[in-house]
Amino acid sequence: MSSKKLIDSIKNKGKNLEAEMSFFEHLEVLRWHLIRSVIAIAVFAILAFAYNDFIINQVILGPKRLDFWTYRMMCKLGEVLSLDELCVKRIPFNLISTELTSQFMLQINSSLLTALVLGFPYLLFEIWLFVKPALTKVERKSAQGFIFYASALFLIGALFGYYIVVPLSINFLANVDLSVEINNQITIDNYLSTIATLTIGCGVVFLLPIIIFILSKLGLMTPAFLRASRRYATVIILVLAAVITPSADVITMLTVAAPMFILYEVSIMVSARVHKRKEQREKEFYNTK
Repeated sequence: MSSKKLIDSIKNKGKNLEAEMSFFEHLEVLRWHLIRSVIAIAVFAILAFAYNDFIINQVILGPKRLDFWTYRMMCKLGEVLSLDELCVKRIPFNLISTELTSQFMLQINSSLLTALVLGFPYLLFEIWLFVKPALTKVERKSAQGFIFYASALFLIGALFGYYIVVPLSINFLANVDLSVEINNQITIDNYLSTIATLTIGCGVVFLLPIIIFILSKLGLMTPAFLRASRRYATVIILVLAAVITPSADVITMLTVAAPMFILYEVSIMVSARVHKRKEQREKEFYNTK
């Protein structure tokens, strides 16, 4: 009995050691994925820093100027509809630097944010490389195009946030006038934070169909559940739109909510397609038996 216990204990120890080695091997692989991701972001940040003058004056400060693309389109739309109120005629606030390091940190933060947006597809690529070995051949085939679609959705969302949500929010908030005694003197840190939150936030929100696709693949989400949860989803979307948009302007909030409703319906179609394919594979499997 004692010899049998000794043999079993040696076997168990060998299994534990093998599992432990496998765990550390995975950690090592993950470490290199993280290192490459950091290097890629650093390279993009250096490039963004080299073109910092364009990024700050044309991109970051763009929504503050009346000649910004969105404001020009609003004026043209106002002329067509004979609604002079649509034309933005003033953005009454000044940007100020309240700390000695503010403008230098603006350079650093704007470069990092630009690198994060530009490097997003590469980050997805590294995630895919890490997850890919654990997937079956069928799962790899069904996940083809993940990087392209996720990157495209994020980019569309970021552009929507920058060209639609940001200028609408800035225009509304800048023109809130409670008293002539109050002047809008906005710190550059607060201004950059607002633009970054709205732009990247919209980019992340537009990834909803990809998230639903992954959850449906894992069996954690079904089209029936999504259809039954429409009422709750409506409330959640409106709350998210209110959180993303820092203004109390209903038009801005609904502008953000509208594509989210569309994305939710697209997510239902994506989940239904995944569910249908899964049922077909199960039917083929049982029919071949």
